[in-house]
This record gives sequence, structure tokens and C-alpha cells, in this order.
Amino acid sequence: MDNDVLDYLLKIESEAAALVDDAKAEAENKIIDAEKKNRILYEETYRKEAEKLETEINKLKKNLKKQYKKELEKHIENISAVNVNTEKFSALLSSLVAGDE
Repeated sequence: MDNDVLDYLLKIESEAAALVDDAKAEAENKIIDAEKKNRILYEETYRKEAEKLETEINKLKKNLKKQYKKELEKHIENISAVNVNTEKFSALLSSLVAGDE
């Protein structure tokens, strides 16, 4: 009878080990599936955010180019509006170079 009890306990222990192995395998599969899903979600989220940022950067670039062009045109107009007396300027340069202030 002791052998029957021992055989029964060994059988139960073997079944328990099989259940643990099955549970481990199932847990590993769930972890792998969850990692795949998280990777896909991460990549989608990353891509969407990168696209949003790229769109925003392109808008900013476009606006800055427009602003730069306006400022440059304004500066050119201001410079063009200045009346330069080239004769007096040349005379001043000549006197400065010659040292005849």
C-alpha cells in the first residue's frame, strides 16, 4: 500500500509539473503577443507624432520664409529710399584718405 501512495504522489507531482510547464508556456506566449502589440502600437504612435511634428515644422519654415522675404523687401525699400550724395561721399573719402579732415 505504501507503494500505491508513493506512486499516486509521484503521479500528482508529475501532473503538477506538467501544469506548471503549460502555464509557463502560456505566459511566455502572452508576453510575446503583448510585446508584439505594444511594439506595433509604439511604432504607429511614433509615426503619427513624427508626421505631426514634420507638418508643424514645414508650416513654421514656410511662415519664416514669408516673414524673411517681407523683412528683406522692407529693408531693401528703406535702403533704396536713402538719398546718397555721391559727390560729397567721394570728397569725404578722399579727405579721410589724404588726412585733410
